[in-house]
Formats: sequence, C-alpha cells, structure tokens
Amino acid sequence: MKTDILAIGAHPDDVELGCGGTIAKLVSEGKKCVIVDLTRGELGTRGTDETRKEEAAESSKILGVSARENLGMKDGFLVNSEDYQMRIVEMIRKYRPEIVLANAIDDRHPDHAKAAKLVSDACFLSGLRKIVTVKDGEEQEIWRPKQIFHYIQWKHIQPEFVIDISEHLETKIAACMAFKTQFYDPESKEPVTPIATKDFYESLTYRAQDLGRLSGVTYAEGFTTEKLIALKNFDGIIL
Repeated sequence: MKTDILAIGAHPDDVELGCGGTIAKLVSEGKKCVIVDLTRGELGTRGTDETRKEEAAESSKILGVSARENLGMKDGFLVNSEDYQMRIVEMIRKYRPEIVLANAIDDRHPDHAKAAKLVSDACFLSGLRKIVTVKDGEEQEIWRPKQIFHYIQWKHIQPEFVIDISEHLETKIAACMAFKTQFYDPESKEPVTPIATKDFYESLTYRAQDLGRLSGVTYAEGFTTEKLIALKNFDGIIL
C-alpha cells in the first residue's frame, strides 16, 4: 500500500504526542498516513501491553490513519541492530512513504533517541538494491523516503520548521487521551508518572500555543530535519 507519510514511534503514544496534530491535518487533506510502533510499551509503569494495544487502536480511529502496525521490539532495550533495522526496512518497502516522521533526536527516554537513529539508518538501507527483503512470500522493491523529519517530545529542542495545527489540536489531544491508562486521571489509583500529571496534560496545549506564538499561528508542532529543505516557492509559508 503506497502511503504518503509513515510515522514511527518507539512506543505506542509517541506519534500522538509528537506529531498527532500533523497526522490529523494531513489525513484531513486526503493524505494516506500509517503508524508503526516499534515496541508494545510493555515496561510502562501504568497499564499493560494489552491495554496499550487497545488504546492504540482507538487512537488510530480518531486520527484516521490507514493502518497501524507494531514490530514487537523490546521496550527499554532498543538497539541499532541488523534485526531491528531489517524489520523497519520491511515496513518502509511495504508502505513506500514519501516522508518518514520519527522520534526526537534527543529526549528524556533513552529509547527515543535510539529509535531516531535506528529509523534513520533503516531509511537509508531500504534504498540499497543488494539488501533483499521478502514479505508475504514476495520479494519487496527497494524504497527510500525523500525526507526524514523528527518530531519533538519531552525536551525543548529548537525546531527547524513547524506545522500549523490550529484546526487540529483538539483531535491531537483526543488521540493522546485515548491512551487513558497513561495520562492524567485524578481518579486513577495507579502510580503517578511524569506524563500522568495535570501539568503534562496542559503542556499539550501550551507548548503548541508557544510554537504558534513564535510562528504566527494559533497552535503548531515542531520538527527537525536531516537535510536541507528546498521550497518550490513561498506560497506555503504563513507570513
């Protein structure tokens, strides 16, 4: 299935938190978007890998993505190994995205930066003809995405560009809150974690609002890029 955007996260909910508004916007514009979670998030303090699976399915419906897959890698112990690289190469060749959205290049959770490099390397390897992959009994065609963009997560990384999500912030928040075991719930009896606080919930709005303030829109999500971006013209720039 040819897709426009392949959004990859180390854990279920990474994509929603980092670029859920952008995904919602692209889907509303008719783009095909697919999410791939590398791990099941089984080491999470709250919930279980089964509840995360159910929550990811509900979040996918809210965002309207075309498909979502989980590669079953080991939560907390991501490594840039040949095995893990090849699992991602198979996904890239299966969905043939023009753009890949990946984890933050540096972050509080060590899996995030590891995933960022792992995905970046897999995107390069996916374009090499002498690397052969077979999916569902058929040899896959090579494919290399045109761009890899890294969304921003816990840390305040300076974005190199932002996407205006002013009309899609509510959808982003709803998709994040579909992971109800993970985030703020004053009635929950589970342990409080850094992302299960009222402040973190409110940060989904005020961080998007701050990026919007700096860029002249109401709400925005920021990204870093691996290579220089060329614009055809200035028509898409919000002045």
